[in-house]
Amino acid sequence: MVQVCLNGPRTAADGAAVPLTPESMADSAADAVAAGATDIHVHPKTPCGRDTLSPGVLAETLSAIRSRVPVPVGVTTGAWAEPDPAARLERIRSWTVLPDHASVNWHEPGAEEVAALLLDLGVGVEAGIWSGTDGAERFAASPLGPKVLRVLAEVTDTAPSSAVATARGLLSDLGTAHGRPVLLHGEDGGAWPVLRLAGELGLATRVGVEDVLVLPDGRRAGSNADLVAAGLTEYEAGRRDARRCR
Repeated sequence: MVQVCLNGPRTAADGAAVPLTPESMADSAADAVAAGATDIHVHPKTPCGRDTLSPGVLAETLSAIRSRVPVPVGVTTGAWAEPDPAARLERIRSWTVLPDHASVNWHEPGAEEVAALLLDLGVGVEAGIWSGTDGAERFAASPLGPKVLRVLAEVTDTAPSSAVATARGLLSDLGTAHGRPVLLHGEDGGAWPVLRLAGELGLATRVGVEDVLVLPDGRRAGSNADLVAAGLTEYEAGRRDARRCR
């Protein structure tokens, strides 16, 4: 599985490749799926470009994207979109259109409560486990672990020279991950080395302007579709590396 992460917390300052409106997100999603993406992760945005959990914005964004693509669509529940845990829960309870899945960063305050609410609503949970946090330890002890849709092993080390080692360490910390599928990805300078490692290990991965703004050769990416196409090439290269080592 290759998920496309359409925008993340990036803004217009990060360039024209970042889709910020429901219409541009839908266009970008359709192009990314045509390029080979099989799942979508998106951050709905206010008109000012800020991440939000607003039910109205979420409904408009999901409806726009679903009108263009047949694949699952997920959203963030990151604390930056609603810092107060109680208010975050209220926002989610007020959603009138539900995503197929939602990411929950397990190191954030209120993560267990958010995940439990999503599961009660019938929304799949992507357990976001960030390197450099206690997320893996918390997840290992969580009774909700076996119920999540998948685990997002999120490598926050952006140095190309060390991101792969950090990724391997994070996977080791995750252990069996409650038997759930693992999606491995990096960001910025670590995005491409970690994506190639995902191919080598046969894990799901993701790519998009949330994670990286440049192609493997350093050129600025023109779109999420460009990143997905390059990601599939790098993923296959990782798989070939693994076969040569057998």
